[in-house]
Amino acid sequence: MAACRLNKFYKLLVLASLSVVVIISCSKEDIITPIKSAVPNDALPNIKVRGNENYLKQTSDYIYDQEKIKTFELIIPRDDLAKIDDNPTLEEYVEGALVFEGDTISPVGVRYKGSVGAFAGCLSDPDWGHPAGRKVCEKLSMQIKINWNGRKERFFDLNKLQFHAQNYDKSQLRERLAYWLFGQMGVPSPRTVHARLIINKKYSGLYGLVEEIDNRFAEYFYTEGKGNIYKEVWPIKPTGEIQPDKAFIDALKTNEEEQNISLIKEFGQAIVASNSSNTKDVVRKYMQINELLSYIVVDRAIRHDDGPFHWYCSDETVNSCFNHNYYWFEDKKNKRMHLIPWDMDGAFEQVLLTSNPYTGMADKLGEISNNCMPFNFGAGRRQRSASCDKLTAAWLSFGQEYNSIKNDFLNNFIKNDKILFQLDTWAKQIEPFIIEADAIHNKGIERETSKKTTTVIVWENARNALRSQVKGIL
Repeated sequence: MAACRLNKFYKLLVLASLSVVVIISCSKEDIITPIKSAVPNDALPNIKVRGNENYLKQTSDYIYDQEKIKTFELIIPRDDLAKIDDNPTLEEYVEGALVFEGDTISPVGVRYKGSVGAFAGCLSDPDWGHPAGRKVCEKLSMQIKINWNGRKERFFDLNKLQFHAQNYDKSQLRERLAYWLFGQMGVPSPRTVHARLIINKKYSGLYGLVEEIDNRFAEYFYTEGKGNIYKEVWPIKPTGEIQPDKAFIDALKTNEEEQNISLIKEFGQAIVASNSSNTKDVVRKYMQINELLSYIVVDRAIRHDDGPFHWYCSDETVNSCFNHNYYWFEDKKNKRMHLIPWDMDGAFEQVLLTSNPYTGMADKLGEISNNCMPFNFGAGRRQRSASCDKLTAAWLSFGQEYNSIKNDFLNNFIKNDKILFQLDTWAKQIEPFIIEADAIHNKGIERETSKKTTTVIVWENARNALRSQVKGIL
């Protein structure tokens, strides 16, 4: 949404009470249709589809239009909202209604979502490492399930919407910038925009609207999209053996009933059986080399140290090591495996120094420490060098090709400040809505630690820190 001048924005705030939705708009097409009924205490109506709704006519490209900040409204019965607020970590669905640009979809499924990082500091229990308790932050990440209770219609060709609260990232730009960079380098990755979210007539704040990695994602990015999506399962164990069938089945995010895991098993078995003389041929057979190496180049440039190249270890044994924050898509038609990036709220933060001691990696890619045994590093858990993993080592054997893609990346994105330009463009786009949330939620609160949402000053400092980190990429 194009932002009005700030003096006009503040006039709107003066005229509006905190219980009324504040709409920043410069044209009629941006004005949100108001919710006429009171927030219900009982079940929501089942609204039948007429067939002429806008969300049935357009594709997901409309939702992920990078030029506008769109507004979404949720209606959740009071008791159900209180229920999920009381224990967000249950990630339990309740029914709600989604209102968007004049159309209402009811009911849909609504739940909070996240992990340790998403819930840290936002629940009543102070032990951030074991999230528990009731919701205390103004925002928590949410998922809206459109295909709820047998609903067949899609919302702009999507089954789910994911709103990321971005409480950890005060710049609220890291995810969007990281996924954009992967995409620019030819790596299929979640599309991301910013969006305003209103819950029960109360403005919740600015969120990152991040694409769900599901069958709709697969069909959008891959030919026909036929195949499984797996979450956080590596094809081989840290010991170099193939994963058991159960590990693959438990990681399935699509086609769970079919449980056809033959391709990822075949891929894993081929890696296990490979040796130095044929390992590159195995990788070429099952993966697109340019896409894979572009993934690695971007991952290391933005220092996604909480991703697939960080092997955390629970104890001193190799078998206790694991990685996370990635998906696989297996293209059954072409018999190819694709690695998909995920969870980018900490991207760039390790570029200049180890800003987060829990996710920082000791080694540069290709280095090996402690003879491939787990070792302690910083304040985090034990870790193991990524290059000790047989699959990762096979990827790193493409040294010449990797360096060629890295040089292209440096020339096309770093030396010409293209990333900085995109960062500044989006920072300018979201600034009015950072101001909006600050003015609404922090009004009258003097103590900094009591602020309910990110202040403008905190956001500006975080944005400038991110700029410095981007400038530090070599």
